[in-house]
Amino acid sequence: MSGNAQRWLNRTVIGVGLASFFSDLSHETVTSVLPAYLATFGAAAAVLGAVEGIADGASMLAKFYGGWLADRLQRRKPLCAAGYAVMGLSPLVIAAALSPIWVVLGRTLAWISRGLRTPARKALLADAVTPECYGRAFGFERALDTMGAIVAPLFVLLLMRLGVGYRSIIVTGCVPGVLAALCIIYFVHERPGRVPTRRPLITSLGGLPPRFYRFLVGVGVFGLGDFADTFYILYAVFVLTPSVGAEKAAQLGVVLYVLHNVTYAFMSYAGGWLSDHINRRILLVLGYLSAAVAAGIMVLRLDSLPALISLFALGGIAVGLYETVEDAIVADLVGDVRRGSAYGALAITTGTGDLLSSVLVGWLWAAAGPSVAFGAALAVMVAGTLIVAITARADSFSPSHEGQ
Repeated sequence: MSGNAQRWLNRTVIGVGLASFFSDLSHETVTSVLPAYLATFGAAAAVLGAVEGIADGASMLAKFYGGWLADRLQRRKPLCAAGYAVMGLSPLVIAAALSPIWVVLGRTLAWISRGLRTPARKALLADAVTPECYGRAFGFERALDTMGAIVAPLFVLLLMRLGVGYRSIIVTGCVPGVLAALCIIYFVHERPGRVPTRRPLITSLGGLPPRFYRFLVGVGVFGLGDFADTFYILYAVFVLTPSVGAEKAAQLGVVLYVLHNVTYAFMSYAGGWLSDHINRRILLVLGYLSAAVAAGIMVLRLDSLPALISLFALGGIAVGLYETVEDAIVADLVGDVRRGSAYGALAITTGTGDLLSSVLVGWLWAAAGPSVAFGAALAVMVAGTLIVAITARADSFSPSHEGQ
């Protein structure tokens, strides 16, 4: 391995990782109290659905525009830092809300800024290391991001036990949010002399390598079955309530979700490291299969504690693997000049799948029960996994030299 490969953990990788940690700590701090905060306005469930749906849709469109913009700018760092800064300050809008509409506006502002910064951040990270280290760099970033999701609920629980109110807790989310922007400003180094592209927005997704588009097909099909992780919690509460009661089932669901996030954080880095040493697509297939097995547990309506532990652990392993490895593969397939647009295309593909799959699973669960809902998701996941495996074989994939 080269000297550059050995020094992959540089200032930029550390800065991006810390920014992700602080930003997710900020976001999850707000998320942890958002349902209860909305309840104070007298409209919790309906408004929460509107908040998250509108914000997710805005974020997906912002990632498309952000990817195009990242390729047009000579310097990507200011866009990335600004996105972190605006998202870090957005809790102030939510905390000052006098009606639910301001909560929607604050959350949407946060998600738009998150969408704008994400392709630029990924492009900066890929440019900071050699191709044989993409997996470790992206895995390190994902692991620290997930650590924020583990720390935030514990932090919020401490504040609540100290008697801190919802609005004040939301305001505290600004502190790590601003720290995230400062990490980008003071740690991240951007190579000088980058030549930007000037493709129009409407054609920005064209002209990318054919292998990239083939890869997106498999990712997109899998994503149509890859429902939101919160369905794991809902399933656990559903199967545990008859035996332990609703309150204890809800508590166990949260504990199990912490397990999910711990395995997610661990596999983000471990999977990234592995992807630098073995065929990345094989690892991606393993991640997809882990999600499929988790869906299979729910299809079979398994409700024992070992089965539920396996379910949440497999879910964490799956997302830790595929989020990291997908980003590394895109860096392999697309050169720096068009990398922002490529990450925008990936975001649209995965975001559309997340939205449609969760809507489909929720509707099927309500109409025909969880076994039918997760059975349909399982079938689509397997189809996407097969497409990724088949295209990998056709492209003669190489973990260190793809797209070179």
